[in-house]
Amino acid sequence: MKLIETQNLTKRYGRQLALDSVSLEINAGSPVALVGPNGAGKTTLMSLLCGFIHPDAGHIAIMGQTPGHRALLGKIAVLPQDALLEPHFSVFELLCFFAALQGASTKAAKVEVGRVLELVGLGDIAHAKPATLSHGMGKRVAIAQALIGSPALVLLDEPTAGLDPVNARAIRQLIASKDADTNFLISSHNLDELERLCDTVLYLDKGKLTQTLSLQSLQGKTPSKDAFLTLSLQHAPHQGLVQNLSSLPGVVNVKLMPNGTELIIAYQMLPSGHGSYGLELALFQLLEQEGLRYRQLLNGKRLEDKLFS
Repeated sequence: MKLIETQNLTKRYGRQLALDSVSLEINAGSPVALVGPNGAGKTTLMSLLCGFIHPDAGHIAIMGQTPGHRALLGKIAVLPQDALLEPHFSVFELLCFFAALQGASTKAAKVEVGRVLELVGLGDIAHAKPATLSHGMGKRVAIAQALIGSPALVLLDEPTAGLDPVNARAIRQLIASKDADTNFLISSHNLDELERLCDTVLYLDKGKLTQTLSLQSLQGKTPSKDAFLTLSLQHAPHQGLVQNLSSLPGVVNVKLMPNGTELIIAYQMLPSGHGSYGLELALFQLLEQEGLRYRQLLNGKRLEDKLFS
């Protein structure tokens, strides 16, 4: 199913061009990442998708409907980065109110609120006031709000920003474990996190969609004309290692990254049906000869290296 389609989407704020003729398609499936520097247009794009603002030019369709159409009620949800919870109601009362806005009866709203609070692991704080919650717990309540009614599309803007590792991990696990009928579009600066969660990455820069990447391809899970290994060492290698790696059979190029402990090895892939681990075996033998220990060997490139190299 085609979740989102935009054609030549353009938005201005006065003289500032926030989005510049953005055309994209997002289908149902694994979470999609929205990446870009501050001011790239990510929040503007999400606001347009929700119908909070309107484009100056171009077309948007969400599941075949115009943003804000009644047919989308309960099918699309959003969690803004700085979402605030009403402090005068308990968590349970607040979420029941949002369930009622979607048309749920009082009884159905109570059942649904219990479900989403258990989903985010906060069933025991239902009657607490938002002001008594930690930042991480408040963010999880906000995500529970976004999941009311099991929407088909959930837009998350920096869902783990400012969270401690425990709460950030809990939110990642929630996104990864959600049922197949719920699809996520996630805006974040945390590239490592997005690599764990998403299969597709959209990169916005100065209002333009400049890259669309498949993480399956980056990690060597789908055919690609460019084959890479990313080798992370525990310590910076001696100067001769790059030359020794370059001499291994099939290796085209070796690049030592600025951090001094990571190397990207470009190599020639064998014809389809003739796959082997010859290069990897030769690589491990070389490391043993050199007395070097590795931290990780990745089949493909990291998202950060692909976007900015």
